[in-house]
Order: sequence, then C-alpha cells, then structure tokens
Amino acid sequence: MTRSRPKTVIVIGAGFAGLAAALRLAQAGAQVTVIDRLERPGGKAALGWTDFSSGPTVVTLPQVFWGLHQRLGLPEPLLTPASPTTTYHYAGKLAGRTFAPEALNVAGSLDSTLAQLNRREARQYVRLLGAARRMYRDAAPTFIYGPPPSKLKLARYALTRGLGAAPWATLPQFVQSGPLLTPFWLRFATYLGANPYKAPAVLLNIAWVELGLGVWHLGEGPSGGLGALATQLADHAEDLGVRFEYGVGVKHLMRSGGRILGVHTDQGTFSAERFVSAVDRSRTAQWLGEAPDKTPRGVSGFALQLRLGRDMGRAHHLFFPEHYRQEWRDIASHKLPSDPALYLHLDGERAFLLINAPPNPRAVADPYAYGAQLLSNLQARFGEKYGPLPIMSWLPLDPALYEQTGHLGALYGQAPHGLLGSLRPGWTHPGARNLVQVGGTVHPGGGVPLSILSGWNGAGQLVGLPYDDLGGNDRSKRQKGGKL
Repeated sequence: MTRSRPKTVIVIGAGFAGLAAALRLAQAGAQVTVIDRLERPGGKAALGWTDFSSGPTVVTLPQVFWGLHQRLGLPEPLLTPASPTTTYHYAGKLAGRTFAPEALNVAGSLDSTLAQLNRREARQYVRLLGAARRMYRDAAPTFIYGPPPSKLKLARYALTRGLGAAPWATLPQFVQSGPLLTPFWLRFATYLGANPYKAPAVLLNIAWVELGLGVWHLGEGPSGGLGALATQLADHAEDLGVRFEYGVGVKHLMRSGGRILGVHTDQGTFSAERFVSAVDRSRTAQWLGEAPDKTPRGVSGFALQLRLGRDMGRAHHLFFPEHYRQEWRDIASHKLPSDPALYLHLDGERAFLLINAPPNPRAVADPYAYGAQLLSNLQARFGEKYGPLPIMSWLPLDPALYEQTGHLGALYGQAPHGLLGSLRPGWTHPGARNLVQVGGTVHPGGGVPLSILSGWNGAGQLVGLPYDDLGGNDRSKRQKGGKL
C-alpha cells in the first residue's frame, strides 16, 4: 500500500476524520474527491438546522486542534476555557448525606470543587481523580497517540500498565463513592458510548481528559464552534484542490481481486486508485457485501436544538434523574428512558439539549411528542434555580436521524463493554488492500480530536507518511490566555 503515492484518492465522508484525511492527502500531492450524503461538512455536527452545530458543544485535547492548524499553516484557533466545566444538578434527597447540594460546580480549581463536598466525599474525589490520571497517562501512548497497537504492544501494556487499569473491576464497582459522586464518575463512560453500568473500570480515564486536561469552547459565540471549524477545514481543502461532492449516497463499493475499483452511488460511479472510508466501519462492511455487524452498538442520542428569546450566556448543565440506573435499564431494553439525565448547553441565544438513547432508529414514534416531554422536564428542573428558558422554537434530532452518520444511530460504533470492549479496530480492512478505514468507530476512538487523529494518520498510512500525533502527546505545551 505504501510503495508509491497514489495520484487519485476518494474519501467517503466529510466529518472531521474525512476532512483531516483529505487535507493530509492533498498536502501529499494526491488528487482528492470527498463525497458525503449530507449537504455540508461536519458529520454529526451538520445535522439539523444549518446555523447550529448538532455534535459536541465543547472540545477536549486542544493540542490536537493546535497541531492540525499548525500543520496546515492556518491561524491558531481560539480556545476559551469553560469554567465551570459543568454544573451538576441532583434530584430528590440523596440518601446518607446530611445535606443535598442544589448543584455541584466543577471548575478549574480542585479546591473549589472539594469545598462543596463533605470530608469523605472529598477523599473519594481525590482518590478517583488520581486513578483517572494514572489510567489516562498509562493508556495514552498506546491507545491514543500512536498507530493501532500490535499484539506485542498490547502485551507490553498489559504486563507493565495493565494492573493500573483495574481489570478485576467494573466501572460501577471501582467508582462507588456515595450517592452524590457515583453517578458523577459513571457518566464519563457515556462519552465513548458505553452503558456505564456495563463499562470496564479503565473507562474512568476519560474523566481525566475533562477534569485534568480541561474543556474548551472553540471560536467565539454561536458563530464559532465545530460547525464553523468544519467549514473552515473544507474551505482550506478546496484551496488545496480537494473536490467536494455533497448529497451523494453510496450504494456499494465495487471490489475485484482484493481491491476497490470504485464507489457506486446514486449520482453515478466514482473511481480512484485508493480509497478512505471515514464513515461507520459497519457501513463500510455492508458496502463491501459483508454480513451485518452483530456486535452490540453503543448509545445513540436524542437532541433538541433550541432558539432562545434572549442571550443566556455560555454554560453547561447536567440534570441527573432521581434514579440514574433506571435510565440505563430502559436503554438496555431498547426503550427511550422515561426520566433521563438532561445535558443542556447554553450558547447565547441558542441551546442544545441532549439525552442518551438506545441505538434503535425506530425507538421514537413521535419525536415532537417526546421532545415536548423533555422540555417540560427541563423547564421544571432549570426553572427551579434560573427561571424558565425563553424557548422560541425547537427542532428534534432522533436516532433515526443519527442513523445517517452511524449504524443503527449509534454515535460511537460498538459498545465499549467488557475488559476488551474499548479496543478499536485498526485502519486496514480485510479484503480491500487499497482502502483505509478511519473515524470514530476505529482507532483511537470517538470524539472530534480522536477522529481527527484517526483521519490524519490513517490517510498518512495510505500514502506512506509517518505517524504524527499532531503534538497531542507533547506535555511541554501549555495553555495561555485561552489559546495554546
């Protein structure tokens, strides 16, 4: 695959992995065509209203964004720290506590977080934050900032760092720390699409990414964010000669003798020497005529895009239900949760409400009826402290819509359950020598920064370029004044 550089490459998918792949290939001198079934770049961030970003509302691992812009010769992106990162609200009386706080504000200062906890909770918080830090630092060189690990590299990690990942424990067993903090620590596993009650303990490392490395707003105000970043990257790719074909639905991949010959679409056939699939790996397999992937999927989402009547500033709120475990029992039964945790992102005169949902495109019979139920719940919870949200209009995004970007509507591919569940497939695909698979369903995993790393380096492998962590593993970089 790496003996000679291809003159022509087709990239399927204009999400962040596909954009990163197209940019690296164009820099290497290839003629690149990107095709996508949506009408604009951004993947999940392109769903819904065109002036909204419907994907993640903040970013982590900011060094990856800085490194990407540096490699492309683009101006350094504005990254503003989110503080507090999130305000956690609890419902009902918390058993075993002498007081039930209205909310837990997690800010950049550890001391300010600990001051809101009783002595026992503070000890548990420090213990689990330290464990998350160790797990992340042990795992990052192998599972984030490096190519898909070989069996030898996995064995080396298991022998030298494996015990630190608490392989004997599930995440609920490991983070048990009382009624206030247990759901707090569990929810980080949902960032990888896990049911936290089925997740391995090692997924606690995700907490360090947010609590230790920080959460950042990208750009300024509603006109910034991930939607604007996708547009900027696509514009730069066009400047490098990349051609984008939007509104193109793939039918199947034409294969002969272990090689892809072309992409058959509803707009005709696209041919090239080599190919990058930056869509869900299960969808790529279906296009190759392989059997459907029966591996359990991670969670989907149900979201509401909200237009507000006045500027509400920038803030993030998480409203826990009284019975968090019941939410996950409902999802495990392929039902929408009756009383889910509500994640609310406020951004000026816009807002984004998100809940976890089962990976089932038919889970929602009436998205507007279920959306109205969620808004009633949100207004009751939010209004207790802040007054009613001035909602002018809203649009639901359900698992059937998310199915456009992921098999069964799953946001991150296969469910990362069990000891080996969080391992992701590599970039090559059996039976297709001139194809690489990139994106959130393969190495290193889901989320925008990891998808960028996957696209950048999977495409680099296709043309024989060395692995490049985009500076993400360089601990010498420091954040200053909201920028790197």
